[in-house]
Amino acid sequence: MARGISTEDGRGALAALAERRDAGGLPARADRATAVRYLLQLLAEKAPGHTVEVRVPPFGAVQVIEGPRHTRGTPPNVVELDPETWIALATGAESWGDAAATGRIHASGTRADLAALLPLRY
Repeated sequence: MARGISTEDGRGALAALAERRDAGGLPARADRATAVRYLLQLLAEKAPGHTVEVRVPPFGAVQVIEGPRHTRGTPPNVVELDPETWIALATGAESWGDAAATGRIHASGTRADLAALLPLRY
């Protein structure tokens, strides 16, 4: 997979989000978008495949995990979450179980549990 976002840009966006959060400010949309896409990119590199579609609207989606390839219609295994939840899970600020228990993860399909893949090393 060709890298779309450099490590430097991805880490920079994550650092900018952390700084704004610590200062009590709202994150810039561009930083959120870059951070989400960078973390999705890392997930796709860690678990390549086409079995589970991970969606973080409005910023991005990737297909991951080896197994049966999905080619038409809605995939049987889908994970959808908001940008803040995705960033928290991918960086280790929150666990899959905690986010799922509060209803912030919408997952369908037998392979839609990403707990074993998170957090990501960035």
